[in-house]
Amino acid sequence: MASYDVIVIGSGPGGYVCAIRCAQLGLKTACVEGRDTLGGTCLNIGCIPSKALLHASHMLHEAEHNFTSMGLMGKSPSVDWKKMLAYKDDVISQNTKGIEFLFKKNKIDWLKGWGSIPEPGKVKVGDDVHEAKNIVIATGSESSNLPGVTIDEQVVVTSTGALELPKIPKKLVVIGAGVIGLEMGSVYARLGSEVTVIEYLDQITPGMDAEVQKTFQRILKKQGLTFIMSAAVQGVEALKTKAKVSYKLRKDDSEHTMDADTVLVATGRRPYTDGLGLAELGLEVTDRGMVKTEDHWKTNIPGIYAIGDAIAGPMLAHKAEDEGMAVAETIAGQKGHVNYGVIPGVIYTHPEVASVGATEQDLKDQGRAYKTGKFSFMGNGRAKANFAGDGFVKILADAETDRILGAHLIGPMAGDLIHEICVAMEFGAAAEDLARTCHAHPTYSEAVREAALACGDGPIHS
Repeated sequence: MASYDVIVIGSGPGGYVCAIRCAQLGLKTACVEGRDTLGGTCLNIGCIPSKALLHASHMLHEAEHNFTSMGLMGKSPSVDWKKMLAYKDDVISQNTKGIEFLFKKNKIDWLKGWGSIPEPGKVKVGDDVHEAKNIVIATGSESSNLPGVTIDEQVVVTSTGALELPKIPKKLVVIGAGVIGLEMGSVYARLGSEVTVIEYLDQITPGMDAEVQKTFQRILKKQGLTFIMSAAVQGVEALKTKAKVSYKLRKDDSEHTMDADTVLVATGRRPYTDGLGLAELGLEVTDRGMVKTEDHWKTNIPGIYAIGDAIAGPMLAHKAEDEGMAVAETIAGQKGHVNYGVIPGVIYTHPEVASVGATEQDLKDQGRAYKTGKFSFMGNGRAKANFAGDGFVKILADAETDRILGAHLIGPMAGDLIHEICVAMEFGAAAEDLARTCHAHPTYSEAVREAALACGDGPIHS
């Protein structure tokens, strides 16, 4: 029986980062992982492979639509789907092997197998039971399902199956207009699929800034995606090689059907804690299956912590990473901290969408006086040169103090540009602080500065 200061269950972004930080702080650490590779959902079947396909398909889009305008003549490339998937798999391999190297470098033991907690202070992996002064549950999440829909990962798929389809579907139906559905829908639309998105609500990307939602949907429609909004999916009938999707429009209860070669169920995710033995342990969970935590990510059982998708909050890899580092520091006797008010969210379509902090609706609900600074990428020289003028930067600031309260971007490299605003918010900056900071020309980042200027006397280039 091995004994550790910390055993982390799960090697996703939350788990592996937590393990590395524990080791850096001098704690004897092990990490439990049942997959053949480290990295969890994100690196193996989520964030990383989807970004590889988004990048490849965007390159195809550029070749088909923009190359001739720049004097790059010739036939557009054809798609070798098997080779594209091989490229995606190679990207996964590089990343997962990188974590394996980091584990060896930091002397972290990889306990291979699926873990359970038979009693406080003990973790069972296979037939072996290990002792741990502290246990961190970082088991992540899995795709949630809809009643009347059976997933076979062949015709009716989750994001996992969508990343390794045997061929590009002629007709793809996406159930759910959230981040995963729109990213994967974009990939296949660029590759030639006829993509229809069915969404229960009357807007896409629920919870995002309303103006971003409208602009985003308009751009995606222009890119060829079709949207059926306010529609409740009643069921999916999987035939031999196709599927029939039944849905009901909420406005009049009218019933409709649609055929598809592939159906992607992208209706969100739920915590994955199966097999841990939480009920037998007496560890408290919410009615939605999330592990209940108190201050410093402690559960109701001393010595057991939980982080990431297994607990409440946005299911984001970087949120899990922050919690992983903070828990490690807490266990080591330091003051671990996560600022939940400054956690960005990004959608990696083209253009990208990014947000941080409050939306206008949030501020209205709070009765808070605010001002808005907005700048269109059409006024940005670099964006125009790169065929990337769609979208805008919007900064929300306190009406009296000018302190930045939130930001919402849709446009080129939005997922990178948002972090300048995150850093500013972390330091309690005013919009004027951003406006007075010199930004290199010509860069996309100038649009952020112009939006900050718009919170004051007004932008220069608009």
